[in-house]
Amino acid sequence: MVTKAQLSRLGLFDAKVPRYTSYPTAPHFNRDIGATEYTSWISAIKPGSRISLYVHVPFCRRLCWFCACRTQGTQSDKPVLAYLETLKAELKMLGQLLPEGVRLSRLHWGGGTPTLLTPAMMEELAEAIRDVVPFTGTTEFSVEIDPNEIDGPRLDALAAAGMNRASIGVQDFDSEIQQSIGRIQGYDITRDAVEEIRTRGVASLNTDILYGLPHQTGGRITESVQKLLSLNPDRVALYGYAHVPWMAKRQQMIPSDVLPTPEERLALYETARELFLWDGYDEIGIDHFSRPEDGLSLAQKAGQLRRNFQGYTDDTAEVLIGVGASSISRFPQGYAQNAPATGAHTAAIRDGLFSTTRGHSFTPDDRMRARMIEALMCDFRIDAKEIRSQFGVSEAALSKMFSETAKEFEGVLDHDQNGLTIPPAARPLTRMIARQIDAYELSKAGHSAAI
Repeated sequence: MVTKAQLSRLGLFDAKVPRYTSYPTAPHFNRDIGATEYTSWISAIKPGSRISLYVHVPFCRRLCWFCACRTQGTQSDKPVLAYLETLKAELKMLGQLLPEGVRLSRLHWGGGTPTLLTPAMMEELAEAIRDVVPFTGTTEFSVEIDPNEIDGPRLDALAAAGMNRASIGVQDFDSEIQQSIGRIQGYDITRDAVEEIRTRGVASLNTDILYGLPHQTGGRITESVQKLLSLNPDRVALYGYAHVPWMAKRQQMIPSDVLPTPEERLALYETARELFLWDGYDEIGIDHFSRPEDGLSLAQKAGQLRRNFQGYTDDTAEVLIGVGASSISRFPQGYAQNAPATGAHTAAIRDGLFSTTRGHSFTPDDRMRARMIEALMCDFRIDAKEIRSQFGVSEAALSKMFSETAKEFEGVLDHDQNGLTIPPAARPLTRMIARQIDAYELSKAGHSAAI
């Protein structure tokens, strides 16, 4: 049994490590990847295959202080209308390159606040996407919905466009905590949004809740989780608040002296985790929970759970294309990211060019380590036979790597000729263990706390 004293000795409460939604992580993307590589990788997609799309809408009516996403505030629809034209032009350019017969596996609208689009804008965007990549009978279309920025006509437009999964960020229902993070969103307005979503036949619901917020206590997170459970979401992401004011300047509005200590963060996580498990949710990886009949649970049981920039996923498509400013695409060949600034992205598209400004081309070693890290993050186990078979690494080399990793976490990891396993009590260390597999220098990357 791994104790809190061991977790402390191993550095859990001090470590800063990546979330490993990609490998290598975004700070190691470089400017060797541009529009030329991006267009080449699109053209190399197999005809008739299934791909996924992520569409980024960077605008918000208000900027929440806790958020570290690439967003910008607007009270007018004018910049949103102009950005929609950019998205449509970008999608048209994409369609001219995609091979024949490509179909859509997953579609996600994120942000920002996609629901600040008017119904007409939503219809235009959905139509532009369908013109480029047709839906299938199993396409999953999810949208991030702000309960403060949604109404009947917009929900009608989303349902008509094919939305079949909604995602709502809760963060915390406590009013003092909401005030301290600049995000006012009461339980009643959230419940009403959920009811309106389900009334329109959208059965699947994702929610996010945060631990480690200012003024958060065990009692407060218990109350918020219980309110969240009353909404009966299919999936819940229990994320640790990442306080990175050197990266997200708006977080300077949150005083650090009211944030929980690392030890308190772990206790908050464990409190919420136990509540989800008691309510019958399956534990998915390090920070997700889902109903046993949900796709994430089924993928986990089948050994097909994967991890991408949205967290855990059951999407099996090899290609994820990011559309819009700052969006990241993943191809079998590597990552490609669009220009982060909306103006720079728009200028490139206006000139008939993709705005790809950086990325990473995978090496054989990248592919092997990426799979090993994903296996740890998804299954808490690396299967030595799978890695040797898939990547041609020798038994001696793999055993040496596992031994060195186990040595760093002596007495914690299970290690033998079959692979490396993280026992349940040691799972708070998962990101730190994955860090030992990571071959890149991370000391200057400014990552968030390990817990």
